[in-house]
Amino acid sequence: MRHHAQEDELIDDAVAPQSRRRFSLLRWLLGWFVWLGWRFAIAIFVLVLLFAVINPPTTWTIIRNARDYPIADRQWAEIEEISPVMLRSVVAAEDANFCNHWGFDMQEIRRVIAQGRGGGASTISQQVVKNVYLWQDRSWPRKSLEALVTPVVEAVWSKKRILEVYLNVAEFGPGIFGISAAARHHFGTTPDQLDRVQAARLAAVLPAPKQRGTAQPSQRSRSIADGAATIAKDGRDSCFR
Repeated sequence: MRHHAQEDELIDDAVAPQSRRRFSLLRWLLGWFVWLGWRFAIAIFVLVLLFAVINPPTTWTIIRNARDYPIADRQWAEIEEISPVMLRSVVAAEDANFCNHWGFDMQEIRRVIAQGRGGGASTISQQVVKNVYLWQDRSWPRKSLEALVTPVVEAVWSKKRILEVYLNVAEFGPGIFGISAAARHHFGTTPDQLDRVQAARLAAVLPAPKQRGTAQPSQRSRSIADGAATIAKDGRDSCFR
């Protein structure tokens, strides 16, 4: 019995250092992830503050697309330089309740869940976060980061700023980023001169600019034009007038 007890003690003495090493490694990894997470959060917050007043020079999406397409000349358009009907059209197309939510359209999310669809409830605020700070895929890490950063952008930026940035980084065709490049490429005009039909056709290419065009009217563009008019009538454009 004494011999077996001594063997058990020897085994315990051998296992204990291994357990301590594993615990130390896990604690080190956890500490490293916490350290990295805090610095990432600080960096994002600084960039949110920075881009509230400074225009983002480019995005990861633009950089990645530059490998496949020549990027058209981009000129930033202040929101006052964009036709009001263009603002209403993109809101009608992408986020009809833009002025009434804090980054997430819970009504639309519930509707999408009820219909059993896997997407379609992304707001303009979420798309700005994805376009400016993150990357283009449907992974859970990206969606999780988007969910964390979106309320910060909503808290720091005005609705006008969110819409302005969105229209200046959105893709309107292969290599066509921003409303200035889109108005020039598709209609040979400037953002402030876009009319009701042109604005609806531009908004209709979102969110599939590589598959959709603006050459001919579509049922989607006609619905967007009607939606933009409705938004103007019922006051859902109040936050960006």
